[in-house]
Amino acid sequence: MPVYEYKCKRCGYRFEKYQKMSDPRETTCPECGGEVIRLISGGAGLIFKGSGFYITDYKKKPLPESKKEHLPQKSSKKDT
Repeated sequence: MPVYEYKCKRCGYRFEKYQKMSDPRETTCPECGGEVIRLISGGAGLIFKGSGFYITDYKKKPLPESKKEHLPQKSSKKDT
């Protein structure tokens, strides 16, 4: 669920609320009862939850021997 930020027009109180996109907007300030406006924010970005998001999960698998023979050989000599 997205987090929406609101600001009261009367007292300036700012608050956040977790709401579904389909939920109606907040209209009253919880502090003074005044009218609130929903602010535009940058958001929290992408949040990964659960397993499968670690670098170790995406390690390259070693090439089978049959494919290694087609690769160019690396030289062990250093250019001087």
